This record gives sequence, structure tokens and C-alpha cells, in this order.
Amino acid sequence: MFGKNIAKRIDWLSISIYLALVTIGWVNIYSTTFTETDASIFNFATLAGKQLFFIGVSLATIIVIIGLEANFYERFSSLMYVIALLLLLGLFVFGKTISGATSWYNLGFFNLQPSEFAKVATALALAKYLSDIQTDIKRRKDQFYALGIILLPALLIIPQPDPGSALVFFALIFVIFREGLPLYYLAIGLLAISVFITTLMFGTIWIVIFIGLFLVIFFLTKKKTFKVPVFPLIGVIVVTILFSLSVNFVFNKVFEQRHRDRFGLWLRLEKDPTKLEQIRKSVGYNTYQSEKAIESGGFFGKGFLEGTRTKGDFVPEQHTDFIFTTVGEEWGFMGTATVILLFTCLFLRLVYLAERQKNPFSRMYGYGVISILLIHYFINIGMVIGILPTIGIPLPFFSYGGSGLLFFTILLFIFLKLDSNRLKEGI
Repeated sequence: MFGKNIAKRIDWLSISIYLALVTIGWVNIYSTTFTETDASIFNFATLAGKQLFFIGVSLATIIVIIGLEANFYERFSSLMYVIALLLLLGLFVFGKTISGATSWYNLGFFNLQPSEFAKVATALALAKYLSDIQTDIKRRKDQFYALGIILLPALLIIPQPDPGSALVFFALIFVIFREGLPLYYLAIGLLAISVFITTLMFGTIWIVIFIGLFLVIFFLTKKKTFKVPVFPLIGVIVVTILFSLSVNFVFNKVFEQRHRDRFGLWLRLEKDPTKLEQIRKSVGYNTYQSEKAIESGGFFGKGFLEGTRTKGDFVPEQHTDFIFTTVGEEWGFMGTATVILLFTCLFLRLVYLAERQKNPFSRMYGYGVISILLIHYFINIGMVIGILPTIGIPLPFFSYGGSGLLFFTILLFIFLKLDSNRLKEGI
């Protein structure tokens, strides 16, 4: 009975948005890679043809996902997580290096990126653990294990090196916050980021000055305003200053030159306007050209297959991480606004679906899906328009890439399957 009625219970609004994003993405991949001599959409030797093939594979995979029992994903979540970790470990021996990162398995007809599968498996494993402990995760032991589930795959991905993919896993921390992780963890994270950026831009001296001003205000208004114990506060201050002192060492000795260049450009560490512009055209070449292409699109765009910068290959990797550039140039503000609106509608719909789940595992996994998709979307759009440093993160359902499209599809449709199972469970 349940199998016959699955079409009535599946969320068709989310599916419609998914299909719209995949279709628009493919159209722009086709435009980006189009040549007069090879215009066939069914030529699987072209990038557009390959993406069309993986769209077909993804659609077939959806049928398998929907056909499996919903409790399959909860039951085997831990096993999938272990498999994901083994695949990540295997890269150090059998991995294929592409664009400087050993992040792929060469399967002959297809390069598999296990970090994409690891995102799905980690979201499932985290949801499984949090739902099993049946608590608001106030105990330090539970917090430690939950954070460990997130950190372990990230630590295996960083040395590839692929810091962009590793960063995505940290978005899953918001799932733990949704389930009751104390907000002071978030405060610590934001403080660390603020100190890191402030130290790079102004130096440790400004951190010390700010702390000094804070202490003056604290001791002058302590009884009236603040209720913070003195000794823990002093401990935080000492750790903050030590962290600030370590920033330059980490930046200069641990970061690779390409990472230093990207942060330097993003934070405008070069004060000479002429030199800064030169850096933008060299280190920030992709972002510079991307901004120019989007600007040239105007309100309505230049039209399908009419993007001059797209046709001139001004933006490297335009069919993958910088695919949004094609939308801006050929479809203009109206096109980019449509894509942003579609993503916004998808996120809002997924939040609604997650909140209506009575099964804790389904709710937590739903928020894992939202976290992963949202950080991909935010960072990709941010780096394309120049407000974030360039990080190799694709736009979900949109950028070229078989592994990315397939596993983003799996990530989303497992949740839609779990959501469709609510009525069968009577919840």
C-alpha cells in the first residue's frame, strides 16, 4: 500500500525546484562549452554530453533511493560512514591528482570523488548518533563524539589538499546547535575567526588594545552590567592573545602560497591601490574576470550563447566552480535573481520539511542536508562575486561534475524519502 502511494507523499515542490536547477545548470554548461563544430547535446565526449549522461544516472538513482525502505538509511548509516572513511584513506595510496589535489579515484570512464559520498555518509552518521543518545547534547562526552564524527572526514580531506571540501563538513555543526549544543561554542568559533582576520589586517597590537579597552569597561561597570567570573575571563583573554600571536606563523608557515595570496586579496592586505589592482588581475584573475562578465550582462543579459567573455574563455573553470558567471553574462540580473530565488525557495522548503519531522533521525538528517547545500551555495556565489576568497566549491545541482551532481542528488532525495515515510509511520 505504501509503495503504491509514494507519489502522493513525496514532496513534489522540492523535486520541481531540483529539476529546475539541474536543467538551468545544464543549459549554462552547454553554453559555456559550446563550439560550432561540436554542437550536439548527445555527444557524450563533450562536457555537456557527459553532464547529460550523469543527469540520467542521477534520475535513475532517485528511483532506487525512493524504492528502498526509509529505515534502510538509518540502519546502515554507520556502515556507510565507515566505508566513506576507508575511501578517503585509500586516496593516499590509490588517489588520482587533479588540479593539485589527490581527491579522486580513476575508474576509467569516471573519476570518483569520495569526499562527496563522505558528506552524505557523515550527515547520516551524525543524525544517527544524535537520535540514538536521545538528549539535548548537554554532556561534554556527547558533544565530543558528535564533533568527532564531523572532524574525522575533514581531517582526512585537508592533506589531499582540499581545504574547500573539508570546510563543508564544519557546516554540520549547525545540526548540533539545532539539537541543543550550547551557544558559547558558536561564540568561541566566531571569536577565533574575528581574531584571525583582525590580526592579519591590523596586527596583534590592535587585539591587545581592544582587550585593554574591554577590561577598563568591565571593571568600571562590572556590578551593574557584567556577571562574568573574573578568572575564566582572564583565561579567555590569555588564550585570545596567544592565538593572535600564532596567526602570522600559521599564515606564513602553514598556509600554501596560493592560499596566502587569496586571503591577501580578499582582505586587501596590500595597501597600494596600483599593486592591489595588479594582484586582482593575477592572483584573483578568476574572480576579476567573473565580476567583469557578470557586470557586462546588465539587467537582461546578452542572450543564450551570446556571452562574449564566456565564448572567449576569459574565466577559467567557468563550467565548474564559476558557472554562475555564465548566468550573469548571458541572462543578466533577471537570470541570477531567478537562480537565487530557486535556491532560496529550496532552502525554505527543506527547513519546513525538517521541522515537521517527528522522527528525530529524519529531522537531524534534514538539517544536515540544509547545512551542506547552504554552505556550498553561500561560498560559491560569494567567491564568484568577489566577497569571499576563491575556494574550490561547486554550486549544487548546477556546476559540471558527475560526482557532485550524483551525491548532491542522493543527499537531497534520501531526505525526501524520509519525509515521505511520515504517514506510513503514523507520525
